Amino acid sequence: MNNQRPEELPSLVLAYVGDAVYELAIREFLIGQGLGKVNRLHREAVRYVKAAAQAKALFAMEEKLTEEELAVVRRGRNAKIASLPKNADFMDYRHATALEALIGYLHLQGKQERVQTIVGLALEAIAKGRQAN
Repeated sequence: MNNQRPEELPSLVLAYVGDAVYELAIREFLIGQGLGKVNRLHREAVRYVKAAAQAKALFAMEEKLTEEELAVVRRGRNAKIASLPKNADFMDYRHATALEALIGYLHLQGKQERVQTIVGLALEAIAKGRQAN
């Protein structure tokens, strides 16, 4: 494992790890929902991992974050992003990166229970947003 402390890692490295942890959590959630066909799993996963959904999730949970977590979110949001995915809004992408940085930070800290809580809050916020649409 990495000898560097998570708080010393660049925000985009934290987001890189957080992206993988979040994607895996979403896939496990969807499989747990009984979705068995890979094409359907993929379509549903995209709805949860796209930048706009992650940004909405972050906004919905911000008041439930600690000061330490908010500091990680700020660092992630302000990271210098070299390129933007073709279907992502710039601000949504910055906030999605912030959420992923938070998840990566918590994962590398070994705070798996908190990661599960954050992912649960994200799932809840995204589900609410989907019901409103």
